[in-house]
Amino acid sequence: MEYATELEATISDMVQKGRGILAADESSPTIAKRFKAIDVESTEAHRRAWRSLLVTTEGLGEYISGIILFEETLGQNTDDGKTIPEAAWAQKIVPGIKVDKGKIPLALSPGDLITQGLDGLAERLRAYKQQGARFAKWREVYSIDKHAPSLHGIEANAEMLARYAAVCQSEGLVPIVEPEVLMDGDHDIDRHAQVSEAVQHAVFHALHRHHVALELMILKPNMVLPGKDCRRAEPDEIAAATLKTLRRTVPAAVPSINFLSGGQDPEEATANLNALNRQGQNAPWRLSISYGRALQQTALQAWKGKPENVPAAQRALRERARMNHLAMLGEYRPDMETAA
Repeated sequence: MEYATELEATISDMVQKGRGILAADESSPTIAKRFKAIDVESTEAHRRAWRSLLVTTEGLGEYISGIILFEETLGQNTDDGKTIPEAAWAQKIVPGIKVDKGKIPLALSPGDLITQGLDGLAERLRAYKQQGARFAKWREVYSIDKHAPSLHGIEANAEMLARYAAVCQSEGLVPIVEPEVLMDGDHDIDRHAQVSEAVQHAVFHALHRHHVALELMILKPNMVLPGKDCRRAEPDEIAAATLKTLRRTVPAAVPSINFLSGGQDPEEATANLNALNRQGQNAPWRLSISYGRALQQTALQAWKGKPENVPAAQRALRERARMNHLAMLGEYRPDMETAA
């Protein structure tokens, strides 16, 4: 593979004990929703200020090894004139980029979705790489209801993820492969496990067909959970169900599994990650995070769009990252939240 050495270096910089990925790649509608909750208008200036705050948080690199950025953010600068990718790498946080173009209904497959963005992907990746991106991320989404996801939907989404990952590796960017089985609905944890297993099987079959080097990618899956309208499960139950599914589907060659938080609140996501690491001490992969809201929420609430609140917001972000660092080591306890 032409870029094997480059890809290996990126994996080495990103997959490290006690460090995870911060997802700051919210689309324009999503970040507008997050800002609305703190009464801040989603302007270019506010988005720049917020994402600059994230990458300039002193000491964040101790706990965070990579940051997924939105396309707009790659070209923005911090207050001291560095590009946001440069500011991230100053803390040895590898900058990356979300490259999918969002989901649409899958034609003739009611209840299934498919993600757009393959057209022109190689050219976009070359441009992003020039701006400092070293990895990319693509998300496929699977809803659970009576008839979904269908076998057709699962296979179509797997094909998209594999084609994206192959293009990334051919251009020298590490692909983060994100198949997210949503927790929306009233399904039980067994149904979520069943769908997650089918999805991940299909994804790895497709990656194999497309010659993707598993050692040079990162998997970003959901944890296995009961539906939001079903019941709440304890961390040990979630960890056991998730590990059972992963052991059935994910080859040992994959270096790291970086879970999405998927609607969990910050403390819940940390507790579940901790249980995963305690139960999965002998797992062949690193068990880490690629959290968005579960890392950012407390910092956003502290910030409220006001420059004078930046230090408090950065303290909140750093503390949330530290809690997840402890969870990656299996050393987190809920009482640490009160102490913090």
